[in-house]
Amino acid sequence: MLYKNLPILILMVLLSCNKKTSKTSTPLKPVARIDTRINALPLKIKTPVDNPHSEEKTHLGRLLFFDPILSGDKDVACATCHHPKNGYAEFRDLSIGANGKGFGSKRFFKTPNHIPFVKRNAHTVLNTAYNGITPSNQYAPQNAPMFWDSRVNSLETQAIEPIKALEEMRGLKYSEEDILKEVVSRLKAIPEYQKLFKDVFKEDTPITIDNIGKAIAAYERTLVTNNSRFDKYMRGDNDALSLSEKEGFDTFKKVGCINCHNGPMLSDYKIHTLSVPENTKLTKADDGFEQQFGFRTPTLRNLRFTAPYMHNGTLPTLERVLEFYEDLSFNKSRNPKVATSNVDSLAKKLTLKVKDMAPIISFLNTLNDDSFDKTIPDKVPSGLMVGGNIN
Repeated sequence: MLYKNLPILILMVLLSCNKKTSKTSTPLKPVARIDTRINALPLKIKTPVDNPHSEEKTHLGRLLFFDPILSGDKDVACATCHHPKNGYAEFRDLSIGANGKGFGSKRFFKTPNHIPFVKRNAHTVLNTAYNGITPSNQYAPQNAPMFWDSRVNSLETQAIEPIKALEEMRGLKYSEEDILKEVVSRLKAIPEYQKLFKDVFKEDTPITIDNIGKAIAAYERTLVTNNSRFDKYMRGDNDALSLSEKEGFDTFKKVGCINCHNGPMLSDYKIHTLSVPENTKLTKADDGFEQQFGFRTPTLRNLRFTAPYMHNGTLPTLERVLEFYEDLSFNKSRNPKVATSNVDSLAKKLTLKVKDMAPIISFLNTLNDDSFDKTIPDKVPSGLMVGGNIN
């Protein structure tokens, strides 16, 4: 009787094994890590209600970003100091805008020259679409803080400020008011821009300063790096970081860096007074926000592209930055104009030691992501040199 039922028993065992194998081989869905202070960047970008995204607007914004027609002497574009080959930043302490020639660290002033250096280190444009984001992923693009002193809000407003600045794009030929009128007049005289603006904004007189800002901002919002190894790790991929990088992340939090560098952009977007040494290229000390030597917490993403560091580029490496913060924790000021009593209390509460620096830098490198749009137009409607006088 046993032998008679044996085939049936074998079949039942095989089916049972197959069922178990099928169940255990199903890949588990990654579970996002929950940290109330820091998390991955959102995969979707918010846009202001009055400036929705469109491919046509992005295309127009890209052309404007690379076209030196926006500058007083028609030789400086947004891309001159924020070029994709440099991670939309610049490997300089202080930028050279108007009356400059050359690219990146090799750029120099032409002679004669009466233009000063740009006052502060060039922020990267990458991920500025997320400026102002909180640890709970809340942000309003129309109120996003911009520049080292948060003096304006929104990418739309920020895009126009360099055009007005003497040392950045305006130069000596025009006043702040006149350069804006001149730029609009120039664009209106170019048939290709006439058509592009008309197609995008569908207005009777579409070439305006406001629409220039909207187009450039629309392009800049496409320049994101929201899938770094750190983002993948926070979304549940445990193998995205090495053991030493995970230890560095833990150290970063333990010593207090996260008190200011938090949220998906690793910035609280607040103004903090430190005591960064002055840049000797400037003829006057930069006293920052409300003359308190305060500056906005920068993002820690894509630090590979943003050296040298701090608001004036005086700290050349991440090691030097961490050494600076170690000094602050011991009440040592690097700027004689800033008393140690005025240094932000969060900086002085850091427990950073030399042994912590290598692990933290290892973690910071997981925030680099070079998968951003590096497209450079072959030409711009003005017929001028793409990216400005950078050759």
